[in-house]
Amino acid sequence: MKRRALVLGCTGQLGSYLMELLLEKDYDVWGFVRRSSVGNVSRILHLYDRVHLLNGDLTDTSSIESALRMARPQEVYNCAAQSAVSTSFIEPLHTAEVTGLGALRLFDACRLTLSLADCPRIYHASTSEMFGTSTPPQSEATSFNPSSPYACAKVFAHHTARLYRRAYGMYIACGINFNFESPRRSEEFVTRKITMAIGRIRAGSQSVLRLGNLSARRDWSHAKDVAQAAWLMLQQPESDDYVVASGVSYTVKEFVETAFNLAGLDWQKYVVVDPQQMRPLDVAHLEGCANKAKAVLGWTPTVTFLDLVKEMVEHDTILATSDASYPFRGGG
Repeated sequence: MKRRALVLGCTGQLGSYLMELLLEKDYDVWGFVRRSSVGNVSRILHLYDRVHLLNGDLTDTSSIESALRMARPQEVYNCAAQSAVSTSFIEPLHTAEVTGLGALRLFDACRLTLSLADCPRIYHASTSEMFGTSTPPQSEATSFNPSSPYACAKVFAHHTARLYRRAYGMYIACGINFNFESPRRSEEFVTRKITMAIGRIRAGSQSVLRLGNLSARRDWSHAKDVAQAAWLMLQQPESDDYVVASGVSYTVKEFVETAFNLAGLDWQKYVVVDPQQMRPLDVAHLEGCANKAKAVLGWTPTVTFLDLVKEMVEHDTILATSDASYPFRGGG
């Protein structure tokens, strides 16, 4: 009999790659789709006839409980969140409600809706933003020092996952994911903003790219590699926390330079540093140590930084010159 999996945030970047991965592994795959995202399913359109989709919202406990009863999953993947750091400063209450309390609702629904014997293994997507100003490289032992409402909400969700693991014996694995990208990243995030701008510049429909802090240093991986790590976490005898990262960091400026060079463009002719693009508080340097994931899970990133940027630039160059619209907004 096929294993059954429920993916929350299935229309987002990570969720869509997880859906593909689970189908490849012959799972019976169910997706939990936020009602306001029903019209934004472009990342999973090619999977429509192979998955089951359920409408719901992490702010609505009854819809979570209903989805669990319908899907009866052995594995649950929580990729749902308001995940844009900049947006969290504008909408802190909404971010806390969805990203923080939403995770609590899910954990509690799994505990109360299904018997302990039927309680699924849960993957929860945590984030490197929780580390904030802690000194890199950051590992599972590094203290949290969140620097945004989004990071604060994720710290709450992460500690709640650990609490439910200890208090109720639930299997909840947390992937402390450093930045992950792909052509499915939404334009709210700086990497996709850069590569989409390059496509438009080459197509003649954009002349200026306004960015904020170019000195911020991040550890970037491909979303497909992060999806693989998430699946591996639920195949272990016991649940735990794992940093998922490449172990190498680059500045936003280096991402810009690499992307524009791949496109044969001089970035300095197009990029403008705009103070209005700056966050009220920014994290200077995030760089992960994924030794535990490599040793325990046997996980290792397969896509290099250069290949990741190249894939995104090539995708958005084609997209900008085609009749297709830019589809990915929201959901990471």
